[in-house]
Amino acid sequence: MVFLRGQIAQDLDTRESLHIGDATLQTRAAMANIALLLGEAGGELGHICRVVVYLIDIRYREDVYREMGRWLKGVFPVSTGLVVSALARPEWLVEIEATAVIP
Repeated sequence: MVFLRGQIAQDLDTRESLHIGDATLQTRAAMANIALLLGEAGGELGHICRVVVYLIDIRYREDVYREMGRWLKGVFPVSTGLVVSALARPEWLVEIEATAVIP
């Protein structure tokens, strides 16, 4: 099992925040980080069994889930979505945590 901490729109090398103000692009960056980290662990997106999505505004839900769906096409993880008052940095709109089981 691989437990990935919440991923956000951040360059993993420089820690620079990416796509400030754009929930769709922040989701894309978070999912790219998840794919990269799972790959480093010997897995792939198809191994994800659970995701937790944190949003700072419910109005981002449709855009975020649509983008996640592009990355998780054919994968049906258990999903929990939460609306929170803030994330660790004020520019982050969405954070995605994933759990995977690698055979």
